[in-house]
Amino acid sequence: MAVRRVVPNIRSEAVQESREFYGLLGFEEVMNHGWIMTLASPSSPAAQVSVMTSDKTAPVVPDLSVEVDDVDEAYAVMRESGAEIVHPLQDEEWGVRRFFVRDPSGRVVNVLSHR
Repeated sequence: MAVRRVVPNIRSEAVQESREFYGLLGFEEVMNHGWIMTLASPSSPAAQVSVMTSDKTAPVVPDLSVEVDDVDEAYAVMRESGAEIVHPLQDEEWGVRRFFVRDPSGRVVNVLSHR
């Protein structure tokens, strides 16, 4: 299993202000679903930050998103390890397959692959 990118998720109701703030650092909006907006560096597109007001299908806003090349393998590994699954593995309408897992420090990690 390979990690493709890691994105911090910031819970905020100040989405426009966040877009402007991170824009000062050179980030540009690359995705906006209304409840989540992702900003990326034009010169290094994998350098990203997401701002979320909520999560559309999950009970919590994750602290971090980790995109992997095989989310099914990642899910099996996490289940076998006994890690707490916060949100079950499922296909989402916006083109990702994902699950949430709690890390040892209590952070919620969104583990995903694009379909």
